[in-house]
Amino acid sequence: MAAALTAHELITRHRPTLDQALETIRTRAYWSPHPEHPKAYGEHGSLDTAAGKAAFDALLGTRLDLGQPGTDGWVDGETSPYGIELGVSYPHADLDELLPAMRSGMRAWRDAGAETRAVVCLEILKRISDRTMEFAQAVMHTSGQAFMMAFQAGGPHAQDRGMEAVAYAYAEQVRTPGTAEWTKPQGKRDPLALTKEFVPVPRGVALVIGCNTFPTWNGYPGLFASLATGNAVLVKPHPRAVLPLALTVQVARQVLTEAGFDPNLVALAAERPGEGIAKTLATRPEIRIIDYTGSTEFGDWLEGNARQAQVYTEKAGVNTVIVESTADYKGMLANLAFSLSLYSGQMCTTPQNLLIPRDGITTDQGPKSFDEVAADLAKAVDGLLGDDARANALLGAIVNPDVKARLEAAAGLGEVALASREIANPEFPGAVVRTPVIVKLDGAKPDAEAAYMSECFGPVSFAVAVDSAGDAVELLRRTVREKGAMTVGAYTASPEVEEAVREVCLEEAAQLSLNLTGGVYVNQTAAFSDFHGSGGNPAANAALCDGAFVANRFRVVEVRREA
Repeated sequence: MAAALTAHELITRHRPTLDQALETIRTRAYWSPHPEHPKAYGEHGSLDTAAGKAAFDALLGTRLDLGQPGTDGWVDGETSPYGIELGVSYPHADLDELLPAMRSGMRAWRDAGAETRAVVCLEILKRISDRTMEFAQAVMHTSGQAFMMAFQAGGPHAQDRGMEAVAYAYAEQVRTPGTAEWTKPQGKRDPLALTKEFVPVPRGVALVIGCNTFPTWNGYPGLFASLATGNAVLVKPHPRAVLPLALTVQVARQVLTEAGFDPNLVALAAERPGEGIAKTLATRPEIRIIDYTGSTEFGDWLEGNARQAQVYTEKAGVNTVIVESTADYKGMLANLAFSLSLYSGQMCTTPQNLLIPRDGITTDQGPKSFDEVAADLAKAVDGLLGDDARANALLGAIVNPDVKARLEAAAGLGEVALASREIANPEFPGAVVRTPVIVKLDGAKPDAEAAYMSECFGPVSFAVAVDSAGDAVELLRRTVREKGAMTVGAYTASPEVEEAVREVCLEEAAQLSLNLTGGVYVNQTAAFSDFHGSGGNPAANAALCDGAFVANRFRVVEVRREA
């Protein structure tokens, strides 16, 4: 049967976008082909907000049959953090049948070449973009993100990250020419002459282990990096966040089929309750690449036990902000308040420890004591979240009971500067919504150290009193070195302190944001420009997205012939 989409058609359609992405990762300037405002949707065949909601509602209680080989049953059980039973059923796979089927299409996919693979991936992303509003609902009701964040982070920003991975993958594959004529002079004898062919070859089947909080944003980089470099990709979603990645697999299989490739190059591995198939999959010989976002414990297990695979992990860390001085006290407080509140602190980039000299800081509003800084930050958070409607729009819902338990326990760790409060969500009465807690700790006390040197994922932050700016810098160094950090922030008007913090972050490989007081926050990163994680400290062994993230997903095999 003839392909519905030819390579020529896809190249004509998507090559300009690929070229723009390649240029943007070179310049690190701002660019996105995916609109991040809901009003931009509803044109050119995309779903608007109402149509996206209707499409999502139509999925509830249905069976999502992907047509995968080896389906031996069906899996359901997702419940929205907003209290809705999704009731969607997904195929459960017999791995002994599915994995060989996935490998069978890899030869044609490999032989298609880097450009064709790239534009097929961009067509998948375009189809997902057209359904952004439907995906936003799916992300919202599996992650607990508020709608606007689910739309932006789960939609255009996730699609940007996927496209960024495609651009890096393409750039690395074409770095080596496809062919070369090699001639070596031999003096009076005839020269030696060879024709050399260089072929990027995939490693095998890649496994994407999805997370609960950002299923698409964290899932797309690995998925598209592996697919664009010629690998088949098996997507194993988090059991509480299957729908967004299942829809992604559905779209990918449709596009691959229309482009004349085996749809089994992308497949879903949903699991039964308590089955725990991630460990089983991670050590199977067919799995040659693993992308994982989640707990440090399981990330460490993968790095130590999945010896046959190239493993990319984003785990956990203790994100730190040094507050030493500021020329914009009001702007600093507003920026920090938003950073602590967004998505109830359920982000791997949310600040946890605020290191503040116990003798206070200097500001444009005069000197502020440690207690005043903590109290003023508490007031800023209260002011931001004082209106319940606004609070619901920023906080979303608590994603699982473990986060709620940590939040409730944190109040007993020290003096509470800001108590958490419960907020009702009129639209979703079943949602668990809580404001952040801020706890004051003395950095010199061992019992306090046990608290602030451990990750407390969720809306929990510690205002930690330290003896001096120098002590704050050294505590930052120890925290990043021992526990890792996805983000570091600092507020200082001192060039000397700024340079000391910068040097620590360079030495310990932590991404640094300095003196943010406007509309950019320490827990946000922009695709094509910002690196998410560094791969250089314990929080993650890879960065989203750089050349190292894609280059080892394929190898170059050389074929030599005498000319």
